[in-house]
Amino acid sequence: MTQAAAAPAGTGRPDTGPGRDRYLDLLRSLALLRVVVYHLFGWPWLTVLFPSMGVMFALAGSLMARSLDRPSRSAPSVIRARLRRLLPPLWLFGAVLLTMMLTAGWNPLKDPDPGGGWTNCFQLLDYVVPIGAPPYPEHLGSASGLLDDTWAEQAAGPLWYLRAYLWFVLLSPLLLRAFRKWPLPTTLAPLALTAVLGTGLVGIPGETGNAVTDFAVYGSCWILGFAHHEGVLARVPRYAAVSLSCLVMAVGLWWAAGHQGTDGWDLNDIPPAQACWSFGAVLILLQYAPSWRELPGGLRRWDGLITLSNNRAVTVYLWHNMLIMATVPIIDLAYDLPFMASDRASALLDSTYGFWMFLLVWPLIAAVVLAFGWVEDVAAGRPPRLWPNAPRRTGDHRRAP
Repeated sequence: MTQAAAAPAGTGRPDTGPGRDRYLDLLRSLALLRVVVYHLFGWPWLTVLFPSMGVMFALAGSLMARSLDRPSRSAPSVIRARLRRLLPPLWLFGAVLLTMMLTAGWNPLKDPDPGGGWTNCFQLLDYVVPIGAPPYPEHLGSASGLLDDTWAEQAAGPLWYLRAYLWFVLLSPLLLRAFRKWPLPTTLAPLALTAVLGTGLVGIPGETGNAVTDFAVYGSCWILGFAHHEGVLARVPRYAAVSLSCLVMAVGLWWAAGHQGTDGWDLNDIPPAQACWSFGAVLILLQYAPSWRELPGGLRRWDGLITLSNNRAVTVYLWHNMLIMATVPIIDLAYDLPFMASDRASALLDSTYGFWMFLLVWPLIAAVVLAFGWVEDVAAGRPPRLWPNAPRRTGDHRRAP
């Protein structure tokens, strides 16, 4: 069923009845998979193949618009509910990460980066409510230690997404009102802001600049989520949407070709290209979005994994970088095995190291889902489940407050 067919007569909006849209669930699962694989192998072309962060912000924007559209919910109550669902998983992750860093010898009072002294201590509150960037040491331990000496920075790396998500949630009532009054200017305004910031016309230093840049790069994707929920995309001729998408994506690739960093075509390092490419790809994905109440055909074999990844998306996202690093000391144990004494065996393990990391990270993610994932249920006001890979039974569901 197309979005146009799913729209109630006279509103142009997609169906907002009970049940999940499995197409959107599929996109979220693919986005999470791409994020893990990218952080595992670091292949720059993955940022072009599938713009995961743009997709994730667009899906979150659609859900936020849906919540704000309910007559029984005020904007402050929707924001509070979103924060209640976001913060407890962050608190658990932050508690573990801070314990590890402090145990390893990090003293925020003596660390000159990023602000040093009491500034770092004050910024520890960002592990509680991620308004800004939480502090962490750029180097901790030894490069020859059990983990790379940048392990703390890598583990805390994904937290920028939660900061951006929080600001989008807080600003959504205003953004949605502006979108309904001026749809096209509101949608394109973040792209224009990215052009101003990303081309160097205006520079904002420090973490404030990073936060504003993140908002600009992914703001249009978030607002495209509004357009999807409101049914606006269903009323736009596909040729017009695809033409606009291709034009904006071409501009992004053109800019990337002339402004590549040390990692080449990695769009994460090229904000204008990332903004344009993500916008165009998300517009196409949502313009052609079916409305699936269940997965079709051959995709049904993945139904359980897709359900699980959507129910534990925050847990997987927060912990995956730390778990990728945890695969290294585990695999290194293989070098001590008797049959690994030969140079040939060691060389074989060296050449397939990434493959073994890929295989090992998934059991580690599964273990973290079992150990910590239930916090997402508690945060959402649902009875906790250890392995939620199937729909909740009738009578076993409570709507989140």
